[in-house]
Amino acid sequence: MRGWLRILMATGLALGTARVEAHHLFAHTYLADRTVTIEGELAQVVFRNPHSLVHLIVQDESGREVRYAVEWAGADQLEAQGVTSETLKTGDHVVVTGSPGRFPGDRRLQLTTLHRPKDNYHYDGRREP
Repeated sequence: MRGWLRILMATGLALGTARVEAHHLFAHTYLADRTVTIEGELAQVVFRNPHSLVHLIVQDESGREVRYAVEWAGADQLEAQGVTSETLKTGDHVVVTGSPGRFPGDRRLQLTTLHRPKDNYHYDGRREP
């Protein structure tokens, strides 16, 4: 019986570790060696775990409005850094930098910095809790 318990525990640990590692492989989704800047109006703020999202309405090169999904840290991590669900509001004008999506036509970023010019709020993603 103890042998089966050890096998079960080892299997659970291995599967749990693989899931966590797979979840954090942003390189499959984003180009970590590139940075782009977008500027626009917040259309939606989703403050949650494991990753928060902000959606921006941005004008593309032709002047057409397009929506970007910007992946941010989880709510727990953000709160530890002083960011709350009340920090950003729909309609805020922001400038975001981040790693772009890996695939052509992706309108997504992994957030690195966020700046709100009206009050000079700045999030740089490198602050320690």
